[in-house]
Amino acid sequence: MTFVALAVGAYLLGSIPFGFLVGKWKGVDVLQIGSKSASSTNVSRALGWKWGIVSALLDFSKGFLPAYLATVLLSSHWQVVAVALLPMVGQVFPVFLRFKGGKGASTFYGATLALVGPWYFVCFFPILVLIFLVTRKTSLANLIFPWILVVLTCIFLPLYYAIFAILGASFLTFALRGNIRRLIKGIEPETPLKW
Repeated sequence: MTFVALAVGAYLLGSIPFGFLVGKWKGVDVLQIGSKSASSTNVSRALGWKWGIVSALLDFSKGFLPAYLATVLLSSHWQVVAVALLPMVGQVFPVFLRFKGGKGASTFYGATLALVGPWYFVCFFPILVLIFLVTRKTSLANLIFPWILVVLTCIFLPLYYAIFAILGASFLTFALRGNIRRLIKGIEPETPLKW
């Protein structure tokens, strides 16, 4: 029952469309501009990076909290992995927003932090920042970095972490399929850096 409760709660928490709510709070419907998604990147397009970061941190927290609770309350590593992935599913397919949400990257990174611990930021996160600074495309950074994370987890961490990373990276790649098409065509816009 603990697993079922955590799994349902993880999906429902993931379904809270913070990007959409931040936009509405500031008088903007992010589903009608840019990529027409409730992602923090789209919030930054509409409102600047200050509000994009707020949205990203909220999305990050809804990935972190269920995964952290799962590590504390569940004994099965595979159940922990399932709970950790469900907020990402909720972020991309939110029941509260007719299953049209964000891309799931921030939520995935929050869950990753909960599973692998604080050293994740020291060892892994700067790679994401570097990719973004070089490419200036959030979508490309969020496509490349999770697969680097897969390689690192396969080398340094137990199997269940690697499975989590593979499933998360695969789902994120699926969620970014529209961005991939634009990248191939050379029409994917750079992420604006206005504050």
